[in-house]
Amino acid sequence: MNTRRQLGEFLQTRRSRLRPEDVGVTTYGGRRRVPGLRREELALLAGVSTSYYSRLEQGQAPNASPEVLDALARALHLNDAERRHLHELATGGRGPRRRPAPERVGPATRQLIATLGDVPVILLGRRSDVLAWNAPGHALYAGHLAPDAPDAPRRRPNMAHLLFLDVHTRDLYADWAAKARAAVATLRMASGRHPDDPLLAALIGELTVKSPEFATLWAGHPVKAGGDAVYEMRHPLVGTMRVTQQTLRTADDQALVIATTEPGSPSHSAMTLLVHSALTARTSIAQDART
Repeated sequence: MNTRRQLGEFLQTRRSRLRPEDVGVTTYGGRRRVPGLRREELALLAGVSTSYYSRLEQGQAPNASPEVLDALARALHLNDAERRHLHELATGGRGPRRRPAPERVGPATRQLIATLGDVPVILLGRRSDVLAWNAPGHALYAGHLAPDAPDAPRRRPNMAHLLFLDVHTRDLYADWAAKARAAVATLRMASGRHPDDPLLAALIGELTVKSPEFATLWAGHPVKAGGDAVYEMRHPLVGTMRVTQQTLRTADDQALVIATTEPGSPSHSAMTLLVHSALTARTSIAQDART
């Protein structure tokens, strides 16, 4: 992926969302041909020349300093996640070009997943591939897929792919649009951190071609850090639940997604039923395999 082009596109989208009055720029009336700030206006706010900023947007200035990037971030009113993404894009083309190593699940992470045995958990890699899940996690997010699907690297489910191209997963979220934006934002962050990952580039290319909704969201350069999110999930077995999805980063830069519900709520009762059913089914399968 071309990080210089991504940098320019990111700056342009963030520039277009700022109105002159938002940042104290006087316009003196008149019709403006483009939405948001003009290049020369942003350059003035950031303390750089218009020609230099123009080269940045055009992908022709590969060595922007951290000080310049911070000045642009302040001028554009970027949040912390967007600021980090800006720096990652600016440095992505420097240094040796190396493909990332294949992703594996470390022993400590497997122990953690096992410890959370009665809580739905999935482990996502840098491309949103499902590297592991426990029985409740499988039942909650992808019960229509084989339980051992994450164990084979070549056929691992990908949550972004499922969200945009799988009917079951799409129907799982009452506010699918919000979940879709979050998924695209996560991939945008990954593309900045791993510009030389060919499988990530292939995934983005496939989704762009097959899903107009993904293509539209991708063009907007959304950026999202980790954290918690609450979604209304419409599970085909236990009905509607209000689920909090907490994302924790591991030492291997993988995302451990933990799903919980409010104790004593109808959602908690539905989740308890789903977890019980999943663990009972897993135990039954294990017993059958031993006989």
